[in-house]
Amino acid sequence: MVEYDFSGQVAFITGAAHGQGRTHAQYYARHGADVVVTDINHNVETVPYDLGTEDELAETASIVEDQGQSALMIEMDVREEAAVEAAVQEALDEFGHIDILANNAGFWPPSDVVEMDEQMWDDVIDTLLKGVWLPSKHVGQHFIDRGDGGKIVSTASTAGLVGIPGFGHYVAGKHGVIGLTKTLALELAEYDVNVNAVCPTAVDTPGNVGMVEAYGEEVFEEIGELGGPLNVLAPGEMIEPEDISEAYMWLSSDAARYVTGIALPVDAGATIK
Repeated sequence: MVEYDFSGQVAFITGAAHGQGRTHAQYYARHGADVVVTDINHNVETVPYDLGTEDELAETASIVEDQGQSALMIEMDVREEAAVEAAVQEALDEFGHIDILANNAGFWPPSDVVEMDEQMWDDVIDTLLKGVWLPSKHVGQHFIDRGDGGKIVSTASTAGLVGIPGFGHYVAGKHGVIGLTKTLALELAEYDVNVNAVCPTAVDTPGNVGMVEAYGEEVFEEIGELGGPLNVLAPGEMIEPEDISEAYMWLSSDAARYVTGIALPVDAGATIK
């Protein structure tokens, strides 16, 4: 594992109750950052599996503290501007600054486009795309006001690079994340802010496991039948959250100081074809 140094820095993470967000929090803390962990802490009606809970978010905060770093736990719905603005202000009141924004919140309930109801579309698009814009807006303004640079890393997906049957809302949202990333990178470059996205393939997280439990393995089998194997390096397998956290650490570090506006695939070769 590469040793990065985020000593004295504060990372603000959305969707941190479990899965990739929790692993990102652990990694940032392991490398010296204090961490603000946020999550919605309740389920959404159109999502057929459990989202993060208050207890899980508290466990993530404990993991950060076990690494010797300070943690601030905030319940926050990334779809609501007042909640996001208040959470960013609470983080600034607690730590005085934010240095890294990790936009990780998301979910992907399957439905064909012609069968999807409007509420499911709105829930997914608002979480994936508005849920990246709002934290980026308010933390980005802090970066501008502070005048000392910053990093924004957002979770897009291989679905931001290709089409995936049964997930038109998710594909649309993740393509939007990549477009927003490129635009933010241009707008914030003069303030020394790097803005990038990571594009994972399927990751072994409670969300993906929950979706398989709700819909069965045929969810991924259908994708494979229409688009080829899910992964090339690990056919039929999901990759680990740690693989995505490593990409987050690099993009958040000075090692990537001249990297901005990219969508980095961590996809086991899924988008080669």
